[in-house]
Amino acid sequence: MSKSLKDRRREQLMRERRKRRLIIGSITAIVVIGLGALIYARFLQTIPGLQEFPGQDRGHAVNVSIPDEGLPPVGGVHNPRWLNCGVYREPVDSAMAVHSLEHGAVWIAYHPDLPEDQIAELEAYADNYTIVAPYPGLITDVVASAWGAQVQYEGMPDDSLDLFMARYKGQGPEPGATCSGGVGSPVTAG
Repeated sequence: MSKSLKDRRREQLMRERRKRRLIIGSITAIVVIGLGALIYARFLQTIPGLQEFPGQDRGHAVNVSIPDEGLPPVGGVHNPRWLNCGVYREPVDSAMAVHSLEHGAVWIAYHPDLPEDQIAELEAYADNYTIVAPYPGLITDVVASAWGAQVQYEGMPDDSLDLFMARYKGQGPEPGATCSGGVGSPVTAG
């Protein structure tokens, strides 16, 4: 006994529905896995050596002096003008760089005695929300700083610098504020 046209049509519709559900389910699974990986990489994965300094003062003051303690500051009272992001070959004004951190910039400071090839590797991180500059008296080879967070590296940074950048770049107290149109002339603009 052959199936009626109505039965064959119903089976075809059921196959199409199963196929559609499979496609939608697959896409949903891919999106959920992708979001999970992003959340893990950005917020949950441990960054070795990460130090956080919550509760930084966000005040502005002209002629503010930030004491040099061998490490770049990660917040606090700072200049009302921010430093343009990019690559600098000379030390930068810390009080202006801190204002850039408030805007969401990451400051990669390196010891001035670092070899040129390693400096070039660090300079490759420079973009519209990253400052790369030498820091005289730095107590370690490289330091990555963001508003309220910092990692120190003996030698060249490992993959944890990428994690630090992913987690903190663009995440200052004023996210979305510009890191250009301020003060400073980087040799390579961000």
